[in-house]
Amino acid sequence: MDALGVRPRLRLAAVFEWIVAAVFLLATLSVGSLILRELRPAPVVRAAPPARPLVSTIPSAVPDRAVSVPVLPFLDGKEVRVGETFSAVAARLGRSAESGRQEVDRGSFGERLTRFYEYGGSRFILVFEPFERNGESRVAAIYLP
Repeated sequence: MDALGVRPRLRLAAVFEWIVAAVFLLATLSVGSLILRELRPAPVVRAAPPARPLVSTIPSAVPDRAVSVPVLPFLDGKEVRVGETFSAVAARLGRSAESGRQEVDRGSFGERLTRFYEYGGSRFILVFEPFERNGESRVAAIYLP
């Protein structure tokens, strides 16, 4: 046909229609994938295993329903934190806070002392235990009965 001088005409309108159709198809697929992504359940995130408690076993003197807390703040601005030394707690709270009851048993690195306190209208239990061999006793756990 080229020899006769008749050239096939490319219809630009048809090519343009195919390009527009392809763009709409891609847009539809993109929106569909976004919708499916939102409908898909969130991946299950495994929580880190709980940190090993500083107290190897709960002392028998602690009541069964006692709750362990890392920090115990008081209304007067004082607080007791896990890891504080026995002498620091004794200096901060004083002897009058001790309710008189205490128990001694064997811990991981030496003698473990469980003491009952009442301070600022709160009753609580402190477990003192050395964190290393021949180390000073520190607050290993705080329990609220």
